[in-house]
Amino acid sequence: MARRRRKQKLPQEPVEVQIVSLSHDGRGVARIDGKVTFVHGALPGERVMLRYTGKRKSHDEGEVVEVLEASDQRAVPECAYFGLCGGCNLQHLQAGAQIRYKQQTLLDAFSHLGKVMPELVLPPLTNKTPWGYRRKARLGVKHVLKKGRVLIGFRERKASFVADMNSCEVLHPKIGHALADLSTLIGGLSVSARVPQIEVAMDDQCCVLIFRILESLADADREKLRDFARDQGVIIYLQEGGPDTVKPLDEEANLHYMLPEFGLELHFQPTDFTQVNTDINRQMISQALDLLALEKQDQVLDLFCGIGNFTLPMATRAGKVTGVEGAGELVDRARGNAQRNQLNNVSFYTANLYESLQHEPWLQQQFNKVLLDPPRSGAFELLEHLPRMGAERIVYVSCYPGTLARDAGELVNNLGYRLVSAGVMDMFPHTAHVESIALFEKS
Repeated sequence: MARRRRKQKLPQEPVEVQIVSLSHDGRGVARIDGKVTFVHGALPGERVMLRYTGKRKSHDEGEVVEVLEASDQRAVPECAYFGLCGGCNLQHLQAGAQIRYKQQTLLDAFSHLGKVMPELVLPPLTNKTPWGYRRKARLGVKHVLKKGRVLIGFRERKASFVADMNSCEVLHPKIGHALADLSTLIGGLSVSARVPQIEVAMDDQCCVLIFRILESLADADREKLRDFARDQGVIIYLQEGGPDTVKPLDEEANLHYMLPEFGLELHFQPTDFTQVNTDINRQMISQALDLLALEKQDQVLDLFCGIGNFTLPMATRAGKVTGVEGAGELVDRARGNAQRNQLNNVSFYTANLYESLQHEPWLQQQFNKVLLDPPRSGAFELLEHLPRMGAERIVYVSCYPGTLARDAGELVNNLGYRLVSAGVMDMFPHTAHVESIALFEKS
């Protein structure tokens, strides 16, 4: 039997270090006796005192206890819970510097992972305001007897515990400034210890809260929820089992968002995937369509189409658009959105895009332009099909630079495309999350 490795004892005294760069997850990087050390709360160019929080064979970890020489890019965090809450990790960095860091993260991924570089770096897409932008979230809930209250919010930075917070500056104010009220509400329910999660879903006007409930509600509990919904102007849903058990407490929400540039209205259900940041989503759609340079004769394929976020705007400019999505309920929503917006040049298919596609009818068609918007795992399995379908121009929207860079390397180095341009979008301000977009053209 192998011996259990002893946990290395951490130095107790703070250590002075110089920060040389920022890691992909937003931590400062220092070298101590040649060993890489990741320092939470530190910025490049700073001299800080760090306290060790972990030691590993490959690297060490620490956190700032004192800033001796501050970066001129350091900002005062807007949120009182920054550092405790794990929802944000870059509030101490000025907004302009945040987006430059994200752009460099993308370029580094292209260079190191994909062995490619864009011919043009696109100007970043940024928010009108980097606060109160988040309209989708899952919040942890925990009744903590020692604190005498219910905690509601994101998880702590270095633990699975729900952060002790009364407000959140990145959530839409409708929810971000109502966490204390929600705490009081749940604390007054007979099942206060059996509510582990609240999911937030908002459109341009309406706010839905989905309460995960592990025990049946008493009639008095339902009345308290109704009173809260009326007083706060929200709609409450309950989830008493799996995802298919989500249903309204009373009235059903009519969630939808507008895309004014295209004259479109897209409807969705509270549990559907939609972008968290309305401002950036609208800018992103406009940029994607501009990069595709759509014309009336174009045949366009939209892979991972969801409820039609890109598909329907493209259908207002192209000859024919085909959307493919793995979740059947999202395809149903997309078809309904097409009918509602009177778009007759669009069709949708349900298909698992990570499995064999040889019998899919849409795969036998020709498309001269393609939009990819995959999840974090990327779209590598699909890339070999694109040249055979006649794809001359590809726009790839990504939520993870690592898989975009990997897929870019395949498209450029093996499938005969050029990486014409790429850039970042600040979908999640104050976090290290990097959303990006890239244009490929057939060589």
